[in-house]
Amino acid sequence: MKKRKANIPLTVENNLKILGKHINQARLRRKFTMAMVAERADISCPTLCKVEKGESGVAMGAYANVLFCLGLDDNFSLLAGNDPLGRRLQDAELTYTKRRPPKRSK
Repeated sequence: MKKRKANIPLTVENNLKILGKHINQARLRRKFTMAMVAERADISCPTLCKVEKGESGVAMGAYANVLFCLGLDDNFSLLAGNDPLGRRLQDAELTYTKRRPPKRSK
């Protein structure tokens, strides 16, 4: 039975491929073998290969474990840290004041 591929936007797919390439380059710079990183990240070698290709079907936890093994886990926390749109929406909501409901008379 064929697995269905997740329907993701092209820009997200490209960003995952870039992330995978960066992970691969970081591993090679450290002269780690795939077997070493896979064992430390507690994933299989085929899964590590998918991470390095930037495949979207791999669990986010696998990416996080690999980044941790390479000492790049600080970068992982920066993914959604800068959110200018969310900040503007939050600020716009702060300027809106809700009216207090009228008091009921007895």
